[in-house]
Amino acid sequence: MGRSSMSWNRREARTAVPAVGAPLAALATLVLWAGSASAEGQPAPTLDTGNTAWMLTSSALVLLMTIPGLALFYAGLVRSKNALSLFMQCLGVGAGLVGVLWILFGYSLAFADGNDFVGGLGKLGLSGVMPDTLSGTIPEYVFVMFQGMFAIITPALMIGAFAERMRFSVCLAFIAIWLVVVYCPLAHMVWGNGWIMKMGAKDFAGGMVVHMSSGYSALVAAIFLGKRRGFGKEPMPPHNLPFTVIGACLLWVGWFGFNAGSELAADGTAGLAFLTTSTATSTAVLTWIAIEWLHRGNPTVLGAASAAVAGLVAITPACAFVSPLGSMAVGAGVSVLCYAAVTFLKPALGYDDSLDVFGVHGVGGTWGALATGLFMADFALPKGMTNASQFVLQLKSVVFTALFAPAATLVILLVLRAIFGSLRVSDDAEYAGLDLSEHSETAYTFGSASGSPASALEPAAHALAGSVGAAHRPA
Repeated sequence: MGRSSMSWNRREARTAVPAVGAPLAALATLVLWAGSASAEGQPAPTLDTGNTAWMLTSSALVLLMTIPGLALFYAGLVRSKNALSLFMQCLGVGAGLVGVLWILFGYSLAFADGNDFVGGLGKLGLSGVMPDTLSGTIPEYVFVMFQGMFAIITPALMIGAFAERMRFSVCLAFIAIWLVVVYCPLAHMVWGNGWIMKMGAKDFAGGMVVHMSSGYSALVAAIFLGKRRGFGKEPMPPHNLPFTVIGACLLWVGWFGFNAGSELAADGTAGLAFLTTSTATSTAVLTWIAIEWLHRGNPTVLGAASAAVAGLVAITPACAFVSPLGSMAVGAGVSVLCYAAVTFLKPALGYDDSLDVFGVHGVGGTWGALATGLFMADFALPKGMTNASQFVLQLKSVVFTALFAPAATLVILLVLRAIFGSLRVSDDAEYAGLDLSEHSETAYTFGSASGSPASALEPAAHALAGSVGAAHRPA
């Protein structure tokens, strides 16, 4: 990830040298080192403690985006009876399941040596990675964790599209398979020296890998599962807007690690990415407020929070390639497009993308990837390229991502339906809410049993949880 994806160091060869004298051994070592360095055209990389400290911090910031940032943002947008299910999906499925799978095989499939489309199996379980192994100027363990935080948040973003209706067991299986089939190959193609990277398309921090892949996949999943019961017939307003605003603010803070950290160094490019990330987001918020004020008569805090996320999404692929003024153009454009997507496109087509994952991440990520070419500054343009020629490369990569991710997602869902039968909870379970039907808990204290573990629930709550749970379990 960053300007040159990964700067892998050449591992020092450990070979037994016969006892022919220290001078000869030293000379042989010097020759081997010189040959290695000249092959790369630069000195062998060494550990930089400043870069390492920044990357440790960035990794923590990106995790903050998922838990609690995204969890709060999504939980506030759903009805109160489903709030805990969103926390559980972000915590248990995202940070929990994906965090383990990334170490077991996800990192290898994304960043180990492979072909143009997927990494190999050489780093299963982080095989061969040691505390002194470097990736550029930082320990590879730190790089693994930084990339792991991206793997955690990407499938978690999709959860918002099918919120309030997917079975938890199905969600676990879906996210696990999607990580292997969609995320890891796409990360390899863009950042692991795969064909998109070799083609010359630019995605500094995840416009295609993270936002387009999750946004387009989420749309397919939402349509495949069908609409929530009562969608379009009864109001389904957010139950806790303060949760959502706090989540959006945490996402904004965490995004500095997401974007500026993708430089993998504490340098001027990281500083540019830090600046453009905030500038584009500020511009997006102001633009959305103006649009909503003109269109609806009043600006809303929900609109401002949505705008902040849209601005962060759009600047992600472009943050190190555009000037501060260019980032304003990116931020203004994404608010226009995402507002149109969630206000006009979604009602016109009638799909139930519960929390507008496609409208914000799919549309915003697409715009950001294309805007990277449109507004790329002269200092970032590759030699011999113009904005027009770079835009063509961006367009090719966008089209591929927009086809690959949803097509692969559809195949996954078809396989899961063949295995599980229905992918959604029963009507009774949906009516009761996923907090109670899937997790035997409730988020708020309206009585002595609310919020208690299943063992402490009142008999009536036990009976309800049992009945709605049994309704969607196979006999």
